[in-house]
Amino acid sequence: MIEVIPNWHPLFVHFPIALVTLSAAFHVVAILLRNQLRFASHCAVLAHATLWLAAFAALPTALMGWLASNSVDHDEAGHAAMLLHRTWAGVTVLTLSLLAGWDAWRHKVNALPTWPVAGAVILAWVLVASTAWHGAELVYRHGLGVIAVPAQVESGGHEHGHEEEPHAH
Repeated sequence: MIEVIPNWHPLFVHFPIALVTLSAAFHVVAILLRNQLRFASHCAVLAHATLWLAAFAALPTALMGWLASNSVDHDEAGHAAMLLHRTWAGVTVLTLSLLAGWDAWRHKVNALPTWPVAGAVILAWVLVASTAWHGAELVYRHGLGVIAVPAQVESGGHEHGHEEEPHAH
């Protein structure tokens, strides 16, 4: 494994986030451009495809997250935050999988979306965003999965070795 990355979860995690964000945007744009059928049809293809890819990408992301949760040291507060993130992730993966499966079964790839379907995708995006926020809490608040920064000496500042004045961070 790469020395600075203790597990594979960070390499996967941004794909479902980006893809469901794009899907929600393309769903809305396809509906708004309904009168311009050529553009709306292209947006519909992208809306459906990115939703399906988001659900597909969420599966290995969740697996890598589960493996990561068993590979990092953590305290009680970190463990509680990890369980909360895992719960959100489970609900999110299930929702994305059901929504994408239903969408693939029910619609042709260029079928124009409706507001109820777009609303469901936006709701899925909210779940993904919440899951991502809880994951960020694990890293940035609890320091899980990252190499610790050495304790700073309280000296009032430091130099970077270039010609500027020393400054504090």
